[in-house]
Amino acid sequence: MAILELTDICKDYQQGKEPVRVLKNVNLEVQKGDYIAIMGPSGSGKSTLMNIIGCLDVPTSGTYEMDGKNLQNLNDDNLAEIRNKYLGFVFQSYYLMPKMEAVDNVALPLLYADVPLKERRERAEEALKMVGLEDRIHFLPNQMSGGQMQRVAIARALVNNPAVILADEATGNLDTRTSFEILVLFQKLHAEGRTIIFVTHNPEIAQYSSRNIVLRDGQIKDDTINTQIQNAAEALAALPKQEEE
Repeated sequence: MAILELTDICKDYQQGKEPVRVLKNVNLEVQKGDYIAIMGPSGSGKSTLMNIIGCLDVPTSGTYEMDGKNLQNLNDDNLAEIRNKYLGFVFQSYYLMPKMEAVDNVALPLLYADVPLKERRERAEEALKMVGLEDRIHFLPNQMSGGQMQRVAIARALVNNPAVILADEATGNLDTRTSFEILVLFQKLHAEGRTIIFVTHNPEIAQYSSRNIVLRDGQIKDDTINTQIQNAAEALAALPKQEEE
């Protein structure tokens, strides 16, 4: 059974007096262990699709099932509960709380889930170790690099052990070397069995995922298995060393 199943999904937005259809009968199944890159130019509908998959928005028509459960007609509280329980989000902007240490930023989803304080901190510290930041647990965001802040954001996405990790342009604010470091981490998470959906405008990202989906004009134009997956670690090793400041 698919973890996520979208059937004939359409999404309209009102523009003046006329509705504009942004997604047009999108059909998508996501299996456990998929590492999907959703690509497309600006205006293709990929952010709208990500918002619907992430229960941040609802379709105008069509059905969306998660783990066999139909999400149609759920209220905002129900959708928030599903987001917190089943989904982990990583965005281009890290959305870290500036006055909170890394461990407390990571623990936020557990706070909303009413997990006791001691368990929250233990699980947050473990998630930070998973992304290689055991030495930055008590750092504030302004004491970390962009790549480290994105790792904190990834740890936050992992802390609830979600069914699916949703990454929206997760390397968009990073330099080339740091971007590859994050791609290495995503490949590691995928190798551990995580299900990942990575939305990007950058076709190079697709070289490192196992399945590539191309959106154009609100429709899926291509959905292929990547049989020649590139190794992000090798690409990182091939880059010139950064000069010490």
